[in-house]
Amino acid sequence: MIKAGIIGSTGYAGGELARLLLQRDDIEIKWYGSRSYIDQKYASIYQNMFQIVDNACMDDNMKALADQVDVVFTATPQGLCASLVDEDILSKVKVIDLSADFRIKDVSVYEKWYKLTHASPGFIGEAVYGLPEINREKVKKARLIANPGCFPTCSFLSVYPLVKEGLIDPDTIIIDAKSGTSGAGRGSKVDSLYCEVNENIKAYGVASHRHTPEIEEQLSYAAGKPVTISFTPHLVPMNRGILVTAYASLTREVSYEEVKAVYDKYYADEYFVRVLDKDVVPQTRWVEGSNFADVNFKIDPRTSRVVMMGAIDNMVKGAAGQAIQNMNLMFGLPENTGLKQIPMFP
Repeated sequence: MIKAGIIGSTGYAGGELARLLLQRDDIEIKWYGSRSYIDQKYASIYQNMFQIVDNACMDDNMKALADQVDVVFTATPQGLCASLVDEDILSKVKVIDLSADFRIKDVSVYEKWYKLTHASPGFIGEAVYGLPEINREKVKKARLIANPGCFPTCSFLSVYPLVKEGLIDPDTIIIDAKSGTSGAGRGSKVDSLYCEVNENIKAYGVASHRHTPEIEEQLSYAAGKPVTISFTPHLVPMNRGILVTAYASLTREVSYEEVKAVYDKYYADEYFVRVLDKDVVPQTRWVEGSNFADVNFKIDPRTSRVVMMGAIDNMVKGAAGQAIQNMNLMFGLPENTGLKQIPMFP
């Protein structure tokens, strides 16, 4: 039995962690942490947990939590995990952080984009970027995981094979992404109100979204050189889902079969990455509620470019599901344990 604690359990990602973990017989959630709802019944905040969870919410005392559990998930705002984690905690418990605190290796880049002073830069080098499809062996040995962002997960999986194989010029990459409103979190914001979002679509974080350096850093590792991209996210009126449409210039003329073989090279053995059939485009509704990432591509010979596409559920593969995928690897379990949910439709 793996004992788990969740700090930030009442946010959307924390709630999704609880929903997925509670379906397993090999996991016991010992701690539902929430600074905003201390001593309140968890099921009074998420009524879907009525008669399923009797626990009350606790605080974010990671030191006390580390003495009670085997793994801590932090689904918290940027800066909190970095302010809590220390060597004593990491010597006792594995930590999977769903914030951006340990994703970016250059602390100055993190501080520039997130407008925060990093509270524990000494652990950045140790933290493993938790994208299992790329860093599986490192994840298995880690005690601190930086769970990737939702946009970076979908973006990277969509374009990685062609960057890695040198079939596209990485500095010509343009990523257009769409996200459901749950990606903005559960806090009260005017821009997330129903009347603001419904019947509307808008770009936000134009040329300034803080997931940009995370995507660039990971693509730089794949390319073997620094990569600069153009990234623009959009908010669409749906609860869940991310759709990425990325564009890049080809480095040479290629056929469909050649590009398909490249995607298959990297993903044929990946349980959660599905390379779709020719001319089938990814759609968010076909991954909703699941840990799957659907990807595909289309060659545009007229412009000598390729269009790369991907879709994920931002709450699952983009957050909680990927965190559990990482946990499975860290504890020597089959990677898809507890994550075989078939996408919901309708």
